[in-house]
Amino acid sequence: MKKFRLPRKIKKKLSGLWLYPKDEKGNSLMAHPKTSQEDYTAVKQGLVHNILDRKNSRKRSIEFHQKIDVEISISDELLKKYVDDYFREDVRIASYQTLINAKNNLHTIKYYFNFINAYQLNKKDGSYSNIPALAVEQAQKLLKKKYIRKNNK
Repeated sequence: MKKFRLPRKIKKKLSGLWLYPKDEKGNSLMAHPKTSQEDYTAVKQGLVHNILDRKNSRKRSIEFHQKIDVEISISDELLKKYVDDYFREDVRIASYQTLINAKNNLHTIKYYFNFINAYQLNKKDGSYSNIPALAVEQAQKLLKKKYIRKNNK
């Protein structure tokens, strides 16, 4: 059996991390199109995508922010329920207070929206599972800065 080989210029174009589409559990297999004939064929058919692709990363980033930055307001009781459901017991109070403060601040309200939208998307389809925690963390960082605390609504 003959070993699979590609020309040097094609190999250079295939650098990066290539992944197959996600399965029902959300996992995806890694592809090696430089060394595997099956993976190279999958790249040619468009089944495999490069996660380090610069051409499509901007488009994916814009799509992500369109989903996550939608302005949505919920009651404080529902926010408390979301926080209780998402965070462990020892950080719930601090996270809830951070989100309430972020809701009332011009510079951090974006992270309040990010938390709500990411939580709802996570409940719907299981994606964006770490985004709510990152939103609270970023809101905490920004609220600690002096100039932001002064410029409230």
